[in-house]
Amino acid sequence: MNNDQPIRLPDTDMRKPRRSAVMRVLGWLVGLGVLSALLAAVAGSWLYASYTAPGPLAEPVIVNVPKNLDRMQIAHLLHDKGVVSEPMVMGIAAIAQGLRGASMKAGEYEFPSGASMADAFNIMASGRVVMYKLTVPEGWTSEMAVNRMREQEPMAGEIAAVPPEGAVIANTYLYARGKDRQQLLDEMVTAQTKLVDDVWARRPADSIIKTKEELVTLASIVEKETAKPEERPRVAAVFLNRLKAGMRLQSDPTIIYGIAGGKGKLDRPISQSDIEAETPYNTYRINGLPPGPIATPGKDALEAVITPAAVNDLYFVADGTGGHVFAATLEEHNANVKKWRAIEAGQTPPPQPAAPAEAAAAPAGAAPETPPAQQAALPNVAEEEALNATANQQAADPVPAPAAPAEAAAAEPAAAVLKPGTLVKVGNILVPIPTLKKPKP
Repeated sequence: MNNDQPIRLPDTDMRKPRRSAVMRVLGWLVGLGVLSALLAAVAGSWLYASYTAPGPLAEPVIVNVPKNLDRMQIAHLLHDKGVVSEPMVMGIAAIAQGLRGASMKAGEYEFPSGASMADAFNIMASGRVVMYKLTVPEGWTSEMAVNRMREQEPMAGEIAAVPPEGAVIANTYLYARGKDRQQLLDEMVTAQTKLVDDVWARRPADSIIKTKEELVTLASIVEKETAKPEERPRVAAVFLNRLKAGMRLQSDPTIIYGIAGGKGKLDRPISQSDIEAETPYNTYRINGLPPGPIATPGKDALEAVITPAAVNDLYFVADGTGGHVFAATLEEHNANVKKWRAIEAGQTPPPQPAAPAEAAAAPAGAAPETPPAQQAALPNVAEEEALNATANQQAADPVPAPAAPAEAAAAEPAAAVLKPGTLVKVGNILVPIPTLKKPKP
């Protein structure tokens, strides 16, 4: 065997192998990804800082965001109104928030001064829109309520017709911009209907008020006669007692409504001609209740008619403090009127006479001893012009009234000349001539 052939040793050159093209691409991609992540982190930090930084508003502003706007359109609207400084940031943030299920809602919003974009988004996402207030006070007419609604600029739509008197509830309503006027009015009428139904359900079986319409009518008069809630049951009792006794209500607000109608008020005092005017609502001239309400009664007035005070009062007059003083007899009432006149004139009121014992013992709602026809001739209010007007009416009677207090003080001659029920003026007080009773055998 020939062993002379050289032995080849292994190649000991350990050069590094060259990486493939795939590995090089992967390396570039990893580097690019890391760089992108860094850039995204920086951009995200900047976006978040901008999104949560105080905004440019120097003072609060209200912005109406219409429906059917996308996120970017809303962002540009807020930018135009000065709420945000970077609409692109706002739009991107809104898109990101949308992925989490939150969205900006249409409506009218108030943005506070310095509100950040995050604040603005949260306000719109919450739906806390600007609310407006509409108040219809007790004692207003339906026409006045409708006119107030028509003046509300944030409301929309038209009102078809003015509801019947007394049908619109007295209340305060909060509403958002765009609230339909007719829709709100219908809600107010429905609420009043429910209120009347609830009160009517508690009506006593022996009540002189027989229909819901009568309830609302008398309650509207009570509402207009006094602004003090605590007086309403007693005022209602006066009118109910008068109705039971066959007396006229003689309420000044009914005179006003008969002249002014739905406008609700006069720009002048009630005159003699107003008291004598023949209108369906003038309770100085008509018997019983007027044909309908004269205003919107509130809950207190409605309940006062259903549950009046247990008194036998037939009269009331202003007391100089915003309230009234009540009386069961004509004598007491005339003394109260005289006292009120002294208050009006700035004088010391005369002493109040003691009430007759029999009047104090009379049951609630009982008619006075003087016939109703005589009592009904005296107003239940203390206005000077109303009393003077009644005196002037009697002066026009064919039988002349006494010219001096001394003549009127002679009771027997006066009763022999004047017919029963005639009012004579003694000083400043009207006194009715009573019906002469036959002596018992």
